[in-house]
Amino acid sequence: MFRRRNRRAIQVRYFHDTAAAVGFAGLLVVIMKSAEVKGFLLDLVRTALEVPM
Repeated sequence: MFRRRNRRAIQVRYFHDTAAAVGFAGLLVVIMKSAEVKGFLLDLVRTALEVPM
């Protein structure tokens, strides 16, 4: 009986963690589509790739 309850608790935990990860990924997609964020990231990458001479 304990194992069955424990197994269900683990399944619920996996479902909860997966749902949270999917929600966070969706939020990141919305943020990344923003023109302001996209411009900031492009500037950041360009600055990081510049080679000082």
